[in-house]
Formats: sequence, C-alpha cells, structure tokens
Amino acid sequence: MKVTYPLILINYKTYLESLGNRGILLAKAAERISTEYGICIAVAPQFLDIQKIATEVSIPVFSQHLDPEPPGSHTGYVTPESVKGAGACGTLLNHSERRLRADTIEDSITRSKELGLLTCVCANTSRVGMALSALNPDMVAIEPPELIGSGISVSKAKPEVIKSAVEMIKSVNPAVHVLCGAGITDGTDVLRAMELGSEGVLVASGVVKAKDPEKILRDFASTLTR
Repeated sequence: MKVTYPLILINYKTYLESLGNRGILLAKAAERISTEYGICIAVAPQFLDIQKIATEVSIPVFSQHLDPEPPGSHTGYVTPESVKGAGACGTLLNHSERRLRADTIEDSITRSKELGLLTCVCANTSRVGMALSALNPDMVAIEPPELIGSGISVSKAKPEVIKSAVEMIKSVNPAVHVLCGAGITDGTDVLRAMELGSEGVLVASGVVKAKDPEKILRDFASTLTR
C-alpha cells in the first residue's frame, strides 16, 4: 500500500458511477493496471466505501477529506482515527469543492501526520500551492477550479501554472510532491504534466465517468512508462 511516484490518484467524488460495488470494480481495475505497468495508482472513494475497498485491493486508498477534531464530542465530524481505522493510508484536503481555512488545513495535516496518514492538499493557484507547501503536506495538487470537470486539462490550457507551481513549491519545500489536476482525460495530458515537472496527476470525472475507465487508466499508465 506504499505510495510511490509518479502517482495516479483517482478522486471518486460523489459520482454514482463510483459508488458501492462500482467503486470496488474501478479499484480492482486500477489494481490490475498498477500491477501490469508498475505504476502507483491510488483511489479516494466516498467515506462509507473506504473500508470495503481497502479490504478488496492492495493499492493505496485515500479519503476525500477529514477533520482535525480529536475523538470525543464532535458529532458529524470525520476524525483521522476513523479514516485510518477504515484502511485508508492518506487523505485529500482543501479540494475546491471542499475548501478549508488555512488553520484547519494546518491542523488536519498535523493530525494526519501523527497517525501516519499521507496528505494531498489541493491548491487553485501557484501562490496558494507555495503557501500550503510550508505546512509540510506530502503532496500539493494544483487544480484551477474553472478547469475541473471541463475536459480541458490544465497541462494544456495553462501549462505555465504547472511549471510555476513546481518551481515555487519546491523553492519553499523540496520534499513536497506536486501533482497536476483538473481536466486530465488522456495520456497526452498526463505526459505534458510530467514534462512540466509534475510527479503525478489527480483525476476524477476523466476516469470515473468515462465509458471505459480501464482503457483510460491504461492509457495514463502506459504514458508514464514510456
């Protein structure tokens, strides 16, 4: 379940196409391709599917979010303990669809590290990514919100964003891995992202809602092994 780079991280969001058994099937397809190509592929399912998927596959499983609150009187919150207990090895934080305050991000990263959970923090600009890298997450994913779900990849539409993000983030924290997100739909998008200095991609609808998700993942993985 170790995360290595380059990384393909699939965010299931709340799509029906990745709910329940369909999410398990997608995770198993990701596992097959990961084994075949020797590329790390991780999935971030909905909370109630984490445990089932984590027991069905050997690839890394992330949560889509967690809260920094400790165990106790915190109704409705998702603790890092529950995420780890379900079998996840990491979490997304601050996705554009689930924005967090800077202090909450910092507390969430700290709590995650205490439990050995990896953190992938999303940023909408290079400057935000640079600021977040100072909080010592494991990964920063650059995702211009206007391109999310658009089918237009940031690596093609705004390559300068990825290039500057890598430079700015590494200048602050060389240990942080930079991922490229938003609109990634084919191997060409992935290749371009890697050429710009990215160490992986964060994808969602381009895989989850594809007519043939396994074919798309295979295209991604084969590109990364060229």
